[in-house]
Amino acid sequence: MAKDRKTLKPMRTTPSKKTLKAKRTAKPKRTVHAIHFEDLDGRTFERLVYAYHVRVETFRSLEWYGQRGKDKGRDIWGVRLIDGHPDGSTVCILCANHFDGLTLKKFKGDIDALLTAPTGKPDEIRVICGGPIRASVRDKCRAYAQEKGIYRCEFWAGVEFEERIRSKAESLLRRFLDGEAFPDDPRDLVQAVSKLKPLDDRERMTQIARIFDRPAFQTPITMESSLPDFKKAVTDTIEALKTGLWRTRDGLLIDRIPTKHDLSDRALSRGLAEVEAGLVRLRATYDELVRQKEIGPCGCADVRCPVFLVSPSGAQRLTEARNAVLRRFAQVYPDFEVHPGAYC
Repeated sequence: MAKDRKTLKPMRTTPSKKTLKAKRTAKPKRTVHAIHFEDLDGRTFERLVYAYHVRVETFRSLEWYGQRGKDKGRDIWGVRLIDGHPDGSTVCILCANHFDGLTLKKFKGDIDALLTAPTGKPDEIRVICGGPIRASVRDKCRAYAQEKGIYRCEFWAGVEFEERIRSKAESLLRRFLDGEAFPDDPRDLVQAVSKLKPLDDRERMTQIARIFDRPAFQTPITMESSLPDFKKAVTDTIEALKTGLWRTRDGLLIDRIPTKHDLSDRALSRGLAEVEAGLVRLRATYDELVRQKEIGPCGCADVRCPVFLVSPSGAQRLTEARNAVLRRFAQVYPDFEVHPGAYC
């Protein structure tokens, strides 16, 4: 019986030479330290917030009132680009870099001052705080804003703002934390931000995703629409993907964005090429529906009338083609915030 027993090998108590070599050659893990916004003065914090919005979002105009003093509760005032709406949509960005967090008293004071400003009541308020924002304070502030007729209101606590910067504008954060000061003048700051090169493909895709932030890709295709503007928006988006030149409907240059040729990951580049091909198919679908008289003028006496009619089947075909584009882009860039199918 003793001969049939398996002999147990003694357990190794010291690491092998292979293990020791691997440990010596292994790269140290990257440590990400939290940003201490409380170390920044109010002006510097506002500068960072302004630079972030220049880098990541799209505005027809973005004014930094806080650096002028006597801002009337408007640290930053922006007008978003909206196709077919010359006045756009207004957003007021309030900066509250307080270590103890946002307070209801501070918020009420800013709102009350804001409503007396020449710019009037904004369509949206965004509060960005360097510290925490308690849930109860968010609820009370949102209720107060709605009481004053402002129904779109969002809050970013310090950790939320940090995560947005890290995920969408790492190059901005790198320059800021490395101690290279940004200019004080807003025009110089815009130029400085525009010259920053994206650090990686994730940031490049964030820049590219902005071209879909327009009503042509978000609003329902209904029985009555300014459909020629829709086709122009699709054409402009194709041009932006091909050349990196992102323009308004009127031909004004908004920004220069990366193209598929700037991406390091070949799979991402191929995915973006498929998105571009989907946009070409979407435009071809529109042209086909015009030929089939599924899309046409409303029939009024005004030859310059922008309103066109589309049949129910035509609207469905356009919607399906558009959602296919958005769905493919969401596969390429999972952080995409325009959800296909939500606007059918």
